[in-house]
Amino acid sequence: MDITTLASAVDTGWVLIGAALVFFMQAGFAMVETGFTRAKNAGNIIMKNLMDFSLGTPIYWILGFGLMFGSSGLVIGGLDLFTNGGEGDFKTLIFQTVFCATAATIVSGAMAERTKFSAYCVYSMAISAFVYPISGHWIWGGGWLASLPDLTNGALPAFHDFAGSTAVHMVGGVAAFIGALILGPRIGKYTKDGKARAIPGHSLTLGALGVFILWFCWFGFNGCSTVALSGGADVTAARVFVTTNLAAAVSTVAVMCITWIRYKKPDVSMTLNGSLAGLVAITAGCDVVTPTGAAIIGIVAGFVVVFGIEFIDQKLRVDDPVGAIGVHGLCGATGTLMVGLLAHYSGNEVTNMGLLYGGGAACLASQAVGVISVIVWVAATMTVIFQIIKHTIGLRVTEAEEIQGLDTKEHGLASAYADFMPVVPSVLGTKAGEKVARSGNSAPVAVEHAVPVTKITTEGSAHKLSKVVIVTKQSKFEELKNALNLIGVSGMTVTNVIGCGLQKGAAEYYRGAEVDMTLLPKIKMEVIVSAIPVETVVEAAKKVLYTGHIGDGKIFVYDVENVIKVRTGAEGFDALQDDE
Repeated sequence: MDITTLASAVDTGWVLIGAALVFFMQAGFAMVETGFTRAKNAGNIIMKNLMDFSLGTPIYWILGFGLMFGSSGLVIGGLDLFTNGGEGDFKTLIFQTVFCATAATIVSGAMAERTKFSAYCVYSMAISAFVYPISGHWIWGGGWLASLPDLTNGALPAFHDFAGSTAVHMVGGVAAFIGALILGPRIGKYTKDGKARAIPGHSLTLGALGVFILWFCWFGFNGCSTVALSGGADVTAARVFVTTNLAAAVSTVAVMCITWIRYKKPDVSMTLNGSLAGLVAITAGCDVVTPTGAAIIGIVAGFVVVFGIEFIDQKLRVDDPVGAIGVHGLCGATGTLMVGLLAHYSGNEVTNMGLLYGGGAACLASQAVGVISVIVWVAATMTVIFQIIKHTIGLRVTEAEEIQGLDTKEHGLASAYADFMPVVPSVLGTKAGEKVARSGNSAPVAVEHAVPVTKITTEGSAHKLSKVVIVTKQSKFEELKNALNLIGVSGMTVTNVIGCGLQKGAAEYYRGAEVDMTLLPKIKMEVIVSAIPVETVVEAAKKVLYTGHIGDGKIFVYDVENVIKVRTGAEGFDALQDDE
């Protein structure tokens, strides 16, 4: 094998590795979107992400690839139905197929929890067939944005979007905005006066795992967009890995700090969005900026995603459950424009094209022209597509279906989690300046008030049997169980529950929006006693649970009419005793 053949093989392998990594981003998106929405819609989210790729692959093969790469026309590529990838270039076909699927799946999260599955499938096919391919042709297929130097007699350089901040992410973000706007907010998202209510996702763990998968796969998304390792492209690829990772990390830290200041606690879900924001923003210029430039882009992306999501949610009142519009739409546009400020390399040569390096405003102007033109294209076409869907097969499920959850009505799933239903997590933090009672800073109170005991008696009870129900923090379970065992209580029933007391879980904020009532994870322990005095059980429990702060728990005491041991038939006092 000669050196040229070997180099070609290495380049092809590099692209195929990138295609596999970008494909695996579908798993990351599925986890993020599932974790940031409610459990009753988990199966629907998974199904939509699966069909984005499964429908998009043949549609892009049949029509989309030709429109994107079929010829070098300024506006449209051409027809290359059932393509072989353009003269048998299969690596380009598969690489662009996974990019197309990425653009399509971004919309899933923004339209989650209220979109008809059939309507979503129609949308997914439309964006893969011509919306993404045509704007992609302008940027990567030899279209008019790539030809700006010729069209402007050299006054403007070519539009630069190395791996798709605009071509992929902003396309998905703008489509998500149009879809969520036409669809309308989820039931209960806004009060009558327009105030945003928080609807927390059900699994931050799932969302975090999705973000880590996406971060890992982004090295293929950006790094393998060199489409080669030979001819000096290996140096560019290494720089892309560095700038991609740095922008994501800095953006994550920036969002953590911003939310810590604004909400008094670092908001987990928003910080996860911050990681994605940095990745999206750096994608356009990862090959032309320095590490310092990447850090600046990460900081800017952090501010854009926090205030952008709050603005979209609370001011525009467009309901986006996962923050896709802010992450992909706003940060995609921001990152693309930042190329005009911070571009420093062309290949491996220093060029100082960016405005901040003294390169003038021409590069920034090209970037602005590209961003605006793609926004107009996607907004116009997606408005038509969603309106057609809305007025034909319908875009939104019924109110009853939305309340029950899309898993049941759309897919026949009682629960996507089978025997396990995750507890809705507590949200994080309070707005700066607000004072609310919390378990960590409220003044201690007397034990009789901290752990109130309610006694419920039944007139004419025939048996001296009592039921003690204890509701308290999950963290107290082991200590409480051991304390009751020490006084002779051996039989108990324990369940995980969620709820709140008179404080309604305290005023909390999720992604900048107030949660009306925070249902906190608790345990409920039930014991039936007869030989052991109720007062002994109550005192043992209070000794374990008492801290003097809100949230210590409550104890309920009931008279029990009878107890029957099914195996032996023993009743009353005898049913509670050991057989020996």
